[in-house]
Amino acid sequence: MKKEWMLNVILRSILGIIAMYFINGALESAGVSLGVGINGATVLTSGILGIPGLAALYGIGLYKIL
Repeated sequence: MKKEWMLNVILRSILGIIAMYFINGALESAGVSLGVGINGATVLTSGILGIPGLAALYGIGLYKIL
């Protein structure tokens, strides 16, 4: 059970890194400076929470520029 949970977090973290990379690139090419940094905190957030965590990271970034 523990191995399955850890593997799930690792896979979501890897997919989160890939998603952040492409979302940051798309936002930059659109002229929006909302890039979320790829660091330990953001990787863990996307790894533990998944897509809602990724959305929360970009929501926080949007809130900061308002």
